[in-house]
Formats: sequence, structure tokens, C-alpha cells
Amino acid sequence: MSRLPVMLASGQLLTAESWAPQRAAWADRDVRHADHTQDDTIAGMADRLLAAAPPRFALVAHAMGGFVAMEVMRRAAPRVARLALVATLASADGPAQTARRQGYIDLVTAGRFEQVIEERIPMLFPPDRRDDPVLLGAARRMAADTGADTFLRQQRAIMGRIDSRPSLGRITVPALLIRGTGDGITTAEQQADMLAAMPGARLETLPGVGHLPMLEAPAATTAILTRWIDEAEA
Repeated sequence: MSRLPVMLASGQLLTAESWAPQRAAWADRDVRHADHTQDDTIAGMADRLLAAAPPRFALVAHAMGGFVAMEVMRRAAPRVARLALVATLASADGPAQTARRQGYIDLVTAGRFEQVIEERIPMLFPPDRRDDPVLLGAARRMAADTGADTFLRQQRAIMGRIDSRPSLGRITVPALLIRGTGDGITTAEQQADMLAAMPGARLETLPGVGHLPMLEAPAATTAILTRWIDEAEA
């Protein structure tokens, strides 16, 4: 029996490195990483993902990648065999989030791109991990690899995204939500609302883990995702 391919969709200021532990564990599988560097709309990112994806695949999406994944489900749901949403949410930005994102744009415009990641660290990692040299090094390296111009495109895409909550009920493929209790960007309430809206979805919670469970808790996250993908092949 052929193995189900996996399409990975990363969050803002992140690269394929954010999935390094999972990609290593799935070395015998067709695993592809979506390109979120070229487009300044979520729709554009979704179209690019679909163009690069196999005919049918498991979609594993993190943060901003989750926004793209929900657009993929609206455009091409039959191509997605299973959907995993990691540390993401379905609602559009409110005024506070929009103001924060505009502040990041202002920093970049002023030539202070490096400050953006430093301001995001308290949201990315729980207090006991904010001095972890490996995690901080990865976050800073991926931000540098992303670069200011791509970051601005990603910000515009995120700020312009639609509210995906009304379409969640139409997601009928097996769906998995993963969130760490130390995530400073998503909330338990948001996850509960998504879980209730998607028929048959389930939630896995990682105690003490922040916004990057793929790197903060690689063994646990990989095990959860691997079991979930393997269910499709049983």
C-alpha cells in the first residue's frame, strides 16, 4: 500500500527548519514544504501550495500555515485526506492584533527588522524556555532566513485574511488540533471553539509547551502526528 504524502505549511517567519524533527522521522515518506515566501495574500499562498502538492495528501499546518490550510479546504477539500492544525486559530484579527502587526511593519520600515523577532519571543516561548539557546537560535535563524521583504508580504496576507470560523463546519476530513498550554498566541478557548465546529475533530494538548511544539516538544509532537497519519494507512 502506498504511503500518504504529507504537505507541511509553516507559520510566519518560519522555514522548513521548523519541521526538522518531523521530516527526519518521515524520511521514508513523500514530505513537501509549502512556499509562503512569494505571496501577500492567503489565497495566493493556498494556490501555490496546491500547485506543489501531490493529488491527495495529509496537510499539516502551523500558525499562519493554518490560515492557508483553511483556505485550501475551501478551494480543494477533496484533495486533503487528513488535516492537522498546530498552534493556529480560525478567526480574523481584531483591533489589538491589527495594531500589533502594524507596529511590526513600522519597525521593518524603519530598518529594525531584527527587533521584530525579539519582540515576538515572549509570545513564542513560555517563560522557562525564553533563554533556551537552541530554541532562540532556531527562531532567530529562521527569521533571518525569511528576511524583511518576505515578512512584510506575510504580514499583509495575515492582516487581510478572512474569518474562517463560518466554514469550519464544512471540514469533514479527519482533523487534529495540537496546542501547547504555554502558547502565547493561541488560546484554549479558540481551540475549543474550533474543535466544536469541526465534525469528528480531536484536540491534543501539550503541557507547558509554547507556540512551536514541533521544536519545543519534538518527540511528543512527532508521535502524535505520526499516529494520526498512520490511522489513514491502517
